[in-house]
Amino acid sequence: MAYQLEGRLLEVCNCNVLCPCWIGEDPDNGTCDSVLAYHFDKGTIDGVDVSGRTFAALAYLPGNVLDGNWRVVAFVDDEATDEQQEALLNVFTGRLGGPLADLVQLIGEVVAVERAPITFTVEKGRGTLRVGSGVNLIVEAEMASYMGATEKPTTLQETIFSTIPGSPAYVSKATRYRRNSSAYGLQDIDIQDNNAIQGHFHFEAA
Repeated sequence: MAYQLEGRLLEVCNCNVLCPCWIGEDPDNGTCDSVLAYHFDKGTIDGVDVSGRTFAALAYLPGNVLDGNWRVVAFVDDEATDEQQEALLNVFTGRLGGPLADLVQLIGEVVAVERAPITFTVEKGRGTLRVGSGVNLIVEAEMASYMGATEKPTTLQETIFSTIPGSPAYVSKATRYRRNSSAYGLQDIDIQDNNAIQGHFHFEAA
């Protein structure tokens, strides 16, 4: 098997709650500036164990999500070995096929691939994501899931677009979203109470 990955997603963008991209509508501001982070609780890629690793991406969507032409900066957590980084990039460039290959077809340009410390925590529906640290902090986001009447997370399913295809997404709000990305030609962001998404995923490719 090319890869088998299980883990959790944290995602935030500058759209209002709920980001229209998930149902194939145009983003609230005409463009969507997001950050996605996949933390792998367990998994292998071509026999390489990537358990505990995190892959994050800053993304600029110039219009409707399904039209593609995204500009992306990719980050692999700085505790990954060179072998783990190569394996993760093979998945997130679509070389190994599977559900993530369909997603990365929407990327028009990879601006840079970087290594950075990544903090990824989820406790009782509250997610924290940081990429970089200190004066080199690139992303900082805090988010919490909405809860339904049965005290379970409010979920999105059967959407035309998903960053975790095959799994329900938990509708969330980011109490804070900061992105220092002008060095990569992407907009800096410092906003509150905007869209966020959380979820679990299970990806496989033969």
